[in-house]
Amino acid sequence: MGKRILVQRRGRGTSVFRALSHRRKGRSRYLPLSEAEINDKLNFTIIDFIHERGRGLPLMLVKYSNGDESILPAPEGVYIGQNLEQGQKAALNVGNILPIGNIPEGIWICNIEMRPGDGGKLCRASGTHGQVKSHVKEGTIIQLPSRKMKTIHNNARAMVGVISGGGRPDRPFLKAGLKRAYMRAKGHKAFPVVRGVAMNIVTHPFGGGSHQGPGQPTTVSRNAPPGRKVGLIAARRTGLRRGRIR
Repeated sequence: MGKRILVQRRGRGTSVFRALSHRRKGRSRYLPLSEAEINDKLNFTIIDFIHERGRGLPLMLVKYSNGDESILPAPEGVYIGQNLEQGQKAALNVGNILPIGNIPEGIWICNIEMRPGDGGKLCRASGTHGQVKSHVKEGTIIQLPSRKMKTIHNNARAMVGVISGGGRPDRPFLKAGLKRAYMRAKGHKAFPVVRGVAMNIVTHPFGGGSHQGPGQPTTVSRNAPPGRKVGLIAARRTGLRRGRIR
């Protein structure tokens, strides 16, 4: 008789696999658009830097001139007590937040909104940044860290600079215990993940046998039952991609 595989046990939603979201400091995003920001600008000051468990970049707690507070990703080069600007008429300095249509070509930007007012969705990981490439009729074309080009609405906001913590992935973990603690802080409590072909036949559909192979097709239907839904789920195609002979 078989047993529930890891995918099934994770789907129950128990505390064993649930992310430690109660330890987070708060949502990291821009405040909703205001009249002062649209017509002129808002001043804000960096109060403190925050470390959040499971996040790979430092956050900064900022206070606006109207009394509101927010948590934002910290770019490289900012410091506590620095006065920054956000809005239509903000200066082009590191840490300032402007509509992407007001940023010249070639400038590095981070924490980019995909739609005006969504709070920031792109280039938020440590050491990442986008680059303004050109302004066209449809909006502003930016280059993402993946080298992909994307057109963004001109009123979407972005922060000038590069997200700090760029050298974080270069440091080795040195031992498995540190990697496990890191993955647990990010909510991946199933680490380390064991390969299915290395398991017993009662534990995984690809397990068993005196070989390190699945022993069966790895493609599976989208409507397969949970105990069998492993491998290449609803794959469009398999095999090598070979060029057509002309």
